[in-house]
Amino acid sequence: MSDPSPTFFVVGATHHTAPLELRERLALDPARLEEFRQALAAIDGLPEHAVLNTCNRVEFYGVARDPAALTALQDTFCAFQGLPSGAFAGICDQASGPAAIHHLIEVAAGLDSQLIGENEIFGQVKDAYAAALAAGSAGPVLHRVFQKTFQAAKTVRSSTGITTGQVSVANVAVELALTIFGELTEARVLLLGAGEIGEKTARAFLSRGAGTLTVSSRTLGRAMELATALDATALPFENFPAHLADFDVVVCSTAAPHAIITREELAPAMRRRPARPLFCIDLALPRDIDPAVTRLQNVYLYNLDDLARIARENLATRTAELGKARAIAAERAATLWRQIRDRCPGGDTGTTPSS
Repeated sequence: MSDPSPTFFVVGATHHTAPLELRERLALDPARLEEFRQALAAIDGLPEHAVLNTCNRVEFYGVARDPAALTALQDTFCAFQGLPSGAFAGICDQASGPAAIHHLIEVAAGLDSQLIGENEIFGQVKDAYAAALAAGSAGPVLHRVFQKTFQAAKTVRSSTGITTGQVSVANVAVELALTIFGELTEARVLLLGAGEIGEKTARAFLSRGAGTLTVSSRTLGRAMELATALDATALPFENFPAHLADFDVVVCSTAAPHAIITREELAPAMRRRPARPLFCIDLALPRDIDPAVTRLQNVYLYNLDDLARIARENLATRTAELGKARAIAAERAATLWRQIRDRCPGGDTGTTPSS
């Protein structure tokens, strides 16, 4: 008896289906991703797979030989994350065949992001594919799909106005700071965490004239390295709580499993600066800053979802281009599906995830 026809699929939860509080529980710990990939490799009927793990989505792309493999994937994820069996199925979207390809192209092009047209997701999709290559879980179907997806995403972005204007997390944060302080020439910025999104936000502040920048990270060497690159000052991580009163803007993007700034820790700092506002930007997932800090006078806190909502208010031009961009994505997806369907015939009736 021959093997069942395989299908190209996507299954996952995103900001469309899961609020920030739930995405915190779904997000895979980067330190354990390799362990999780090994668990996926042990699933029968799942010859190819890639994991896209970002602040706004946890999605799995791959080739499955039967529905049982997809069920096993979801069960494996729940067990790995300590979630009740079946919990993921209740909030995830699933698509197969051309609909799954269409979805991946829209994701890579930034059409499915909270911030329509944002740039970061393209690099994150490339990283997911590179990780699958390194793990040996990308076969001929994923090779073809991802490589053609990158080409399609570039075409979408270059052929439309979908990237017009400032809507990246970093630039939205800076624009918001300008509304609070008027100008940034005297602003003192503290960056907690030395990751990519934090670095981009710090660079955005510097580009708009921020007075000084201090970098603090659990790894002092990385903080010093980034501080040197940004002509900034490094601060030992264990010392930052004692210096919170010295800063006007605090940008958090660590990988800590719990809040690193609480109301109790921040209250003394605010008493030392009673007439000066403190702008807190929490870019981390799980969140770095306890939401209770907003009960302190002159503290302004914005997290990832807040920044996304603000950005959407300025998306008129990009939204007008969305239909054109999605039409290009659909055409490219249909072409790619015709090229690979002989290898992966299952899933012609797959439905597109929520958008």
